[in-house]
Amino acid sequence: MIDDLTMRIFIQMVLAAVLGIGIGLEREHRRKAAGVRTHALVCMGAALFTILSIDGFRALAPEVGYDPSRIASQVVTGIGFIGAGLIFLQGDKVQGLTTAAGVWAAAAIGMAVGVQMYAVAVMAAALALVITWLFRFIEKFVPRVDDAEGSSDGA
Repeated sequence: MIDDLTMRIFIQMVLAAVLGIGIGLEREHRRKAAGVRTHALVCMGAALFTILSIDGFRALAPEVGYDPSRIASQVVTGIGFIGAGLIFLQGDKVQGLTTAAGVWAAAAIGMAVGVQMYAVAVMAAALALVITWLFRFIEKFVPRVDDAEGSSDGA
């Protein structure tokens, strides 16, 4: 039989994965390397690390200085390292910045689920989708400095 804590953690991981899938769908649609699976796993993994840091080590609190923020801070650092690996230079253009930021946001959303801030996690996932999807269209109407300079050169 599954106890209430285990069921709550499972539901939290499912919610985190679903929110990660939402962000990953936009990246997948744009044919980016980090798509649905990556974002879902990062979001779910960050939620699980956060849950473990809160619930998993509580029993050890009297024996070792209990600080749930220790694991959370390492999640932020580790995801930053993974994100850095997604960024690369191709010719004179930097590629992967949005994908790296999306993976980082997915980890934060997972951490929000991990601390049971469900409304915040859902709002953050929705905002991440607005940023990655809607702003892609808005950016088409914003002239870039290098575009303006190139057109004035006659090149």
